[in-house]
Amino acid sequence: MARSYIALIHHPVMNRTGRVVTSSVTSLDMHDLARAARTYGVAGTFMVHPSAAQRRFIANVSDHFVNGPGRRLHPERGDTLEQQIQVVPDIDSAMVAIEAREGEKPLLVGTSAREGGDSSGFGEMGARLRDSTRPGLILFGTSWGLAPEVMDRLDFMLPSIRGVGNSGYNHLSVRAAAAVVLDRLFGAKELSAPKASGSLAAGSLEEGAMP
Repeated sequence: MARSYIALIHHPVMNRTGRVVTSSVTSLDMHDLARAARTYGVAGTFMVHPSAAQRRFIANVSDHFVNGPGRRLHPERGDTLEQQIQVVPDIDSAMVAIEAREGEKPLLVGTSAREGGDSSGFGEMGARLRDSTRPGLILFGTSWGLAPEVMDRLDFMLPSIRGVGNSGYNHLSVRAAAAVVLDRLFGAKELSAPKASGSLAAGSLEEGAMP
C-alpha cells in the first residue's frame, strides 16, 4: 500500500475576482493541517510557497515547537510538526521529495469548493489511494482555490464538500475542508457508542447516518 501526502498551496491560487495570486502563510494552517494529517495516517504535509521570506516564517514557527521552548510546553505538537511539515517552493519540489522517499512519482489529487467537472467520489478515491502502488499527493488551495494551471496537472479531482440539505454555502476554511476530506478518504466508517440510559442504544453510526 502506497502512502499519501497533502500539500497546502499558496501559489498559484485564485483570488475572489479570478486573478492568479500568491497568498500569505497563516500559522494556524500549518498546525491544524499537520494535526489532521497525523490523525488520519498521512505521511507528510507540504507547505508550498514561492517566497523565501514566507518559507523562513514557516520554518521559524515550526522550529519553536520542534527545537525551542515550545517543545517543552507542547511536546506532542512538536512531535507532530517534526514528523509532518516540509517546506518547499513549488509543487514540483514536493513531488520530487515524495518520489525520493517512495520510489515513484505521486498521483496528484485536487480539491475545490467549486462544483463542475469530472470528479472521483471520496470512497472510490480513498480505496484507490490505499490500494495503489503509487503514493498520492492531495492538493489544497488557499485563498479562493487552486489556479487553472494546477487543475490542468491533476490526475484526479475530488468533489466539492456539501452538507445534507445544503443551501449552496460551502465557504469552509482550508483547515476545516482538509479535515473533512481526510476523514472521508481515510476515516473509520463506524463509530461505536456504549449503551447508556437516555442515550443511543449500543451499536454503530454508519457514515452519513443521522442519530
